[in-house]
Amino acid sequence: MSHGANEQQLYAPRQSIYPRSVQGRFRNLKWGVLWLAYGVYFLLPWLRWERESGPSQAVLFDLVGRKFYLFDLVVHPQDIFWLAGLLMIAAYLLFFVTGLAGRVFCGYFCFQTLWTDVYVWIEKIIQGERPARIRLDKQDWNVEKTVKIGSTHLLWLLVAFATGLTFVIYWGDAPTLVQEFFSGEAPFAAYATTVFLTTTTYVMAGIAREQVCTYMCPYSRFQSVMFDRDTLIVSYHAERGEGSAGRRKLTGDTKTPEQRHEAGIGDCIDCGYCVQVCPTGIDIRNGLQIQCISCALCIDACDTIMDKLGWERGLVGYSSQRVEEGGERARLLRPKVLGYFAVLLVAFGLLVWSVSNQAPFDLGVSQVRQPIYVQLSDGRIQNSYELKVNNKTGHSMTLSFSLKGLENAELDMGRFHTITLRPEQRLRLTARINAQRGVLASGTHPIDIIATPVEDSELLPVSHESVFYVP
Repeated sequence: MSHGANEQQLYAPRQSIYPRSVQGRFRNLKWGVLWLAYGVYFLLPWLRWERESGPSQAVLFDLVGRKFYLFDLVVHPQDIFWLAGLLMIAAYLLFFVTGLAGRVFCGYFCFQTLWTDVYVWIEKIIQGERPARIRLDKQDWNVEKTVKIGSTHLLWLLVAFATGLTFVIYWGDAPTLVQEFFSGEAPFAAYATTVFLTTTTYVMAGIAREQVCTYMCPYSRFQSVMFDRDTLIVSYHAERGEGSAGRRKLTGDTKTPEQRHEAGIGDCIDCGYCVQVCPTGIDIRNGLQIQCISCALCIDACDTIMDKLGWERGLVGYSSQRVEEGGERARLLRPKVLGYFAVLLVAFGLLVWSVSNQAPFDLGVSQVRQPIYVQLSDGRIQNSYELKVNNKTGHSMTLSFSLKGLENAELDMGRFHTITLRPEQRLRLTARINAQRGVLASGTHPIDIIATPVEDSELLPVSHESVFYVP
C-alpha cells in the first residue's frame, strides 16, 4: 500500500478549543444550575437527618444493611421497582424536554457540561482569557508555562478527587468514612472507587472535553428522532445576517444598519465571537450540527455585540424549523409532546402513590422443596415453608400468623406464637403446615399465609400466596 503525499487520512486531527468567557442571561442561568448542582452533590451527604432508628445521614446508600435512606423514605430491596419507575420518569422527561427545546439537558444539566464548565473556569483563572491561553499553548516550555499548566492540572485533579470521594461517602456515614479514608482504614472499594472516578473525571472534563459530546455520548446520535419542525433550537437568522451580499466586518461606509442594508450586507459583522464562546467549537452560522449542545452561549455572545452596536437582538436565538422556513409560529402543544407529558404524569403519579402507600411491613413465603413433603407417624402430610418478614417502620412491631385456604390444617410456627420485630429488622422463620391426607385430593392446593399486627389495629394484615402439596 502506497504512503504517498496524496494519501487521505481517515481521521481528522483534533483542533484545540479555547472557549472564551461571555456574560448574559443564558450564561447566568448556566452558573445558577451549576452551583445548585454542585451544592446538592457535595453538601448532601453531610446533611444530618434524625430518625427513630437507623443512621442520622439524610441520604445514605447502605449496601451492607440493604437499605437506601432518602430523608424520611427508606427503600428496601423489594422496592427496587421504584428504581424502574424513576428511570422511566427520567427517560420520558428527557424526551419531553428534548421535544420542546432540543438538547437543553446537555447544555445545562449534563454532568459532563457541569464539570467541564468548572474546569474551563479554572483554566481561565490561572492561564488567562482565550488569547492568553492560545499564546501560552504555542510558546516554548519555560518556567511560566510549566507553573501555569501544572497548577491548572493540579486543581483539576483536586476537583476530580473531591468528586470521587464525595460519591464514595454517599455509601457510608460521611464523617466516619472520610476519617477512615485518610487514616488508611477505609474498605478497599472506597479507595478503588475514588481512584476510578478521579481518573475518569479528570480525563473527561479536563482532557477529552468536547470529544465526549461529539464522539462518546449516544444522546447526540438519537436526538434527531425526538426533533421535529417545531422543536426549539439555537439557530442563526441567516436571512438577516447574510443579506444578499453576505456578511462583512464593519467598515467606514458600512457602520450602520441602513448603510449595510442599502449595500445588501447582512447584520452579521463576522466578529467570530459566537464561535469563540462555543464549548464544542462549532460555527452556529453553518446551521444545526450534531455537536451543538444548546448551551445558548452563542446567543449571549451575539446579543452582546448587538447591544454594543445599538442594533436589534435576535440574530442568533431560539427558533424552529417551521419558523425558519415559513415564518409561522412554533407549535409547542402538539401530539408528540403531549403524549410524552401524559406518560410522564402517569408514571410520576404511580410512583408517588406507590411510595405513599407502601405497607409498613412485608411478608415473603417460599416452599421448601427438599423434601417437598413429609408423612408424619399419624398419617398427616407436612409441608415446610420459609417465611421472611421485614419491618419497614421505625418502631417495634408484633405479628401473629394464620393460615387460610386449607380446612382442618394446622400452621405450626414452632415455639413462636407471635414474633416481635425491632425497627427495620428482618427475620427468617420456619413454618410447617400439617393436614390430614384423606381429606385432601392429591396435587397442589392454593393457600394464604397471613401476618397480622397484634398491637396496632390500624395496620392491615399482609398475606402471601403459596401452595400445599399432597402426594
